[in-house]
Amino acid sequence: MDELEIFEKEGLTGAIIENYHGTIRDVEGTLETIAKQQTKLVIGINILPNQFAQAFFLAEKYNAKFIQLDHVAGTYISGHISNNLYTSARGKFQEITVLGGVWPKYYTPIPDSDLQNDLETGMKRADAIVVTGEGTGQETPLEKIVDFRTFLGMFPLLIGAGLNSTNAHRQLAIADGAIVGTAFKKDNDTLQPVDPYRVHDLMDVVRQIRTER
Repeated sequence: MDELEIFEKEGLTGAIIENYHGTIRDVEGTLETIAKQQTKLVIGINILPNQFAQAFFLAEKYNAKFIQLDHVAGTYISGHISNNLYTSARGKFQEITVLGGVWPKYYTPIPDSDLQNDLETGMKRADAIVVTGEGTGQETPLEKIVDFRTFLGMFPLLIGAGLNSTNAHRQLAIADGAIVGTAFKKDNDTLQPVDPYRVHDLMDVVRQIRTER
């Protein structure tokens, strides 16, 4: 809860609870704790890897407003999302917002994949598209963000990896928002606690961008 207090103080709009470095039980335990507190943050859930059914279930149980998925469209060497199962699950939880990736980190599209087609499918399956680079904490290439924006038009686009106080201004000039984790941690170490000074530095840039908009 200390981290949520830092986020709220610095003006973040939400926080994602996920099983990165943990288990689904850890996620549920955290959600139980949050449910007993009062926070202005919008709470979301991400159950890795791409476990949409469990994420929807927990979001409804604990009144979380959104879920994040690694991918909502595309076919990858490691597999793809089942359209029938996903459509059925989303139909049951229509009030829950979905942030979904297309061609995300750690997933390699199969040969002859078409980004525009996959993004068009993604827009039908999610409320916002998430774009990432090659890995956790690694900067999302600007050219990839531009490509996504070109295909998506005004559809909501979020940076999903590697945003920091150095690149935030140029990336958020294109995207509508970002999901930040590594940049808030001491030494960019995801096992470390959130560093309030890092949060403040990045949010200083974000506040400037909000004023400009």
